[in-house]
Amino acid sequence: MTLDRDFVESRDGSFYLKGSRVPLAHLVREFQQGEPAEAIRSHYATLSLEQVYGAIAFYLGHKAAVENDIAERKREEDAYSAEHPTPPDIKQRFARMRRQVLARQS
Repeated sequence: MTLDRDFVESRDGSFYLKGSRVPLAHLVREFQQGEPAEAIRSHYATLSLEQVYGAIAFYLGHKAAVENDIAERKREEDAYSAEHPTPPDIKQRFARMRRQVLARQS
């Protein structure tokens, strides 16, 4: 019997939770913002609490590699956003919808 479990895999040049489409970067961001594992788990219906803790343990044990991966993902996302800017009318619609939602919550 082996007690070692893999919770993270390298796929398509990035880290993902094994057997899911959830990027490790998403969980790490929440963890870095102080979210407890139980709260993080509640944001991803397909993950178990064990998977979340395993992902956090992987991050803590491979911090440099994960931080490099997160930085690379951010560079790619920023480059894509720069090449494909959101049309101004869409931004205005989203801003209006956001204000309406916030007004309803008040």
